[in-house]
Amino acid sequence: MNRYYVDLHIHIGRTWTGKPVKITGAKSLTFTNIIEHARHVKGLNMVGIIDSHSPEVILEMESLIQSGEVYEHKDGGLIFGDLTVIPGSELEIYDENCHGPIHLLCYFPTLAVMRDFSNWLSGHLKNIQLSSQRIYITGMELQKKVKEMGGIFIPAHVFTPFKSLYGKGVKKSLSEVLDPNLIDGVELGLSSDTQMADQLGELHNYTFVTNSDAHSLAKIAREYQVVEMEEPTFKELFKALKGEDGRKIIANFGLDPLLGKYHKTVCAECLNPLQEDDQICDLCGHSKIIKGVADRILELKTAETSPPGRPPYVHQVPLEFIPGLGPRMLEKLVNHFGSEMAILHEVPFEALNEVVPEKITDLIMKAREGKVNLAAGGGGKYGKIADQ
Repeated sequence: MNRYYVDLHIHIGRTWTGKPVKITGAKSLTFTNIIEHARHVKGLNMVGIIDSHSPEVILEMESLIQSGEVYEHKDGGLIFGDLTVIPGSELEIYDENCHGPIHLLCYFPTLAVMRDFSNWLSGHLKNIQLSSQRIYITGMELQKKVKEMGGIFIPAHVFTPFKSLYGKGVKKSLSEVLDPNLIDGVELGLSSDTQMADQLGELHNYTFVTNSDAHSLAKIAREYQVVEMEEPTFKELFKALKGEDGRKIIANFGLDPLLGKYHKTVCAECLNPLQEDDQICDLCGHSKIIKGVADRILELKTAETSPPGRPPYVHQVPLEFIPGLGPRMLEKLVNHFGSEMAILHEVPFEALNEVVPEKITDLIMKAREGKVNLAAGGGGKYGKIADQ
């Protein structure tokens, strides 16, 4: 069995002809740029590229296969050197059973299946070209279609205050809008971790995934997991999510929830920290409150501890968060050591210290171990590394 670095939630900003896909995504986020950056800079072994349902993205994937740069594995996945791409789609539901909107992730083994899914989707949403479109069917109907087509179904960033299962969707239980038996994993999002999520007993039966939800190349792999599989394919990934035949997630690596944009409850106007039951900001008098993930989880809490065998969640600070480590110095490190994964996991202190100042080396080592001081984020503003 082998171990692989996996990030399953990367958005496409533009098609190869420059048409927008994810409106808020960077223009540099084309399919080709993503796979090159994920492989050569980040050092990932598997990525899930969301928005692969967009017709021009499908054309770009077809072109790469025709040119021989990419090929399809018999067990699912598009192979680009030592990187495997899992084609995916993020969709939004909002129906009479939930307050919504809720974002959901769907993954498929081959380009042909993704093309069929795209054709089916075009009859249920307004703009097949764009990312995260609202689909005019229920969540359970979407689940059934995904499973009929041999896909993987994962609710996205389930605790964020907007567009998520527990943030704006269900009142108490996921069974209000989804079939619990047709869920293959649960994506935690940047403002929560395993310990927080396991306070909901109904999540104990699911594997947790931690992904970047990248809207730029730099954000790829800010969260990821190490997965134990025979080889990086769709079939093996599905087994790992189910914990079958020795395949499994070894560890999740993600931001300390304090760094997430929605960890604490704040005033929507001035971002003043508030208590969960506050109705009016005591600083500016504004009445719109953005409830933080930590407080929302406490509202839903039904359990005290994680189930046996849950893999560890490692609080790891991405290199781009390191104060003083600018783009040029980071590029120098990557060129020297091969990838960001190598810098975060493997390169010893002495070797790093030969390339960058000792102060930066110290921070990288602390970030690797999750030992930096943090100031909490909230209301759409990221937390940050505080003075050390």
